[in-house]
Amino acid sequence: MSTPTTTGAPAPARTASARPDLAGGPFSAVGDGWTVARRNLIKIKRVPDLLVGSIISPIMFILLFAYVFGGAISLGGQVDPEAYREFLIAGIFAQTVIFGATITGAGMAQDVKTGIIDRFRSLPMAPSAVLVGRTTADVVNNVLTIIIMSLTSLVIGWRIDTSVGEALLGFALLLFFAYCISWIMAFFGLLVRTPEVFNNVTFIVIFPLTFIANTFVPLETFPGPLRWFASWNPVSTVTQASRELFGNIPAEIPPPEGWALENPVLYTIIWCFVILAVFVPLTVRQYQRAAAR
Repeated sequence: MSTPTTTGAPAPARTASARPDLAGGPFSAVGDGWTVARRNLIKIKRVPDLLVGSIISPIMFILLFAYVFGGAISLGGQVDPEAYREFLIAGIFAQTVIFGATITGAGMAQDVKTGIIDRFRSLPMAPSAVLVGRTTADVVNNVLTIIIMSLTSLVIGWRIDTSVGEALLGFALLLFFAYCISWIMAFFGLLVRTPEVFNNVTFIVIFPLTFIANTFVPLETFPGPLRWFASWNPVSTVTQASRELFGNIPAEIPPPEGWALENPVLYTIIWCFVILAVFVPLTVRQYQRAAAR
C-alpha cells in the first residue's frame, strides 16, 4: 500500500533570521550597511546635539592647550607658544577621532538595550551590515569634526607645511585608525549592553591612553617606564605620523627614538590591520549572540 503524496503543497517558509549570513551576498551586505549608515546619519541630523557635543569638546581642548598651557610647555627646553600650537594640533586630532569612535560602542549598547538589534535580525540582511553601517556613519561624523577642528586650528595659527597629498594622507590615516578603533568599541558595546557602563569604562581606558602619548607633550618629558610605553603606544605613532605628514615637527624637538616612532606610518597601519583582523570577526560573532538573547 503506497503512501499518498500531496502535490502542490507550499514549501516551508524560510525566515530571514534562519540564515542571515546568506541574505544577499557581499554586495547586498554593502548595500544593507549603507542603509544602516544612513539611518545613523539621519539620527545625527534630527538630533544635532550629538554632533555639537563631539565638536565643542575638541575645540575647547585646542583653545585651552593653545592659550592656557601653551605658554608653560617647553619643546626641547624652550617655551615657544607658536611652535607649540603647531605641535599640538595633530595630537588633538588623534584624541578627538579616537573619542569619536566610542560613539559606535555607545550606539550598539543602546540598540541592544532598546531591542532594535532583534528587529534588525528579523530583516533579510547580513549580520555585518549593522556593524559596517554603524562604523561607517562614525567615519562621516569624524570627517565633519576634523573639518571644523581644522578651521579652528587655522584661526589660531596652525598651518600645513607639506604638500596637499601628504596632508590628505595624514587625515586619511587618522580616519582609518579611528575606523579600526570603532570596531573595538562596537565589540565592547555589544558586550556590556548598557550605554552608561560603556561610557564609564571607555573613558577610564581611553583618557589615560591618549595622554600617555606624545599628543600634548614631547616624550622626553616622561619618566623612563612611561616613556617606553608611550613610544610604542599606537596613539603616539598615529600622532607622530600626522605631524610628519602635516610638516608640524618643531626643530627644537630631538629626533624620535625607537622603531615605532621612526616608522610611524608603517607601525600605525600594522596596528590597524591587526585590529581589523581580530575584532571584525569577534564583533560579528558577539552581535549574533547579543541579538539571539
